[in-house]
Amino acid sequence: MRKLIGLGACGDPCGAPRKNAATRIFETARELFYQRGVRAVGVDEIVCQAGVTKPSLYRSFESKDALVAACLESYAAEASDAMDARIVAAGDDPRAQLRAIVAHYADQMTSPGFRGCPMTNTAVEFPEEGHPGRPVVEDCKSKLRQHVVGIARKLSADDPEMLADGLILLIEGAYATHHVFGSQGPASALVRSADRLIDAHVQG
Repeated sequence: MRKLIGLGACGDPCGAPRKNAATRIFETARELFYQRGVRAVGVDEIVCQAGVTKPSLYRSFESKDALVAACLESYAAEASDAMDARIVAAGDDPRAQLRAIVAHYADQMTSPGFRGCPMTNTAVEFPEEGHPGRPVVEDCKSKLRQHVVGIARKLSADDPEMLADGLILLIEGAYATHHVFGSQGPASALVRSADRLIDAHVQG
């Protein structure tokens, strides 16, 4: 994750931890960007809700785009840690690992406040290649695909790349339909559809 200038906690007169300006800006922006979208949230709103000044933001981040990239890096790190934990919990069986990945995304869609994948959402908002957030998004998605392909190969699937891409398409499609139908719409078929896809590639 890129360095956040001054990020950390300091003590108040009573000795209790107090978040500094950079931390408040980062946490406020991260929440607003996810819930409302990046373009809908301006710098003025971020500093107002964070209770800091605009110069504080630009001392901590070079620009709003740099702040967006930092938030994306944070999302990516958290997503990677959560995914690794689910895979480890699934044990050594590659089929169980693939199912754990799918179940992880299915569970996310039932969480309160879920608004889809922050990476995909940002990619849709910023299709231009020059945005600082694009490399973060592309790296995150590429690593996920590589990980799923690697597990599919251990499963001895007839076409590991096709199986991996099929699972990712199911996940991304479930995320997209969630915006319209919620978790009880087509997204509710994610786990069952993934199981059938895995079976088709292993037994076919």
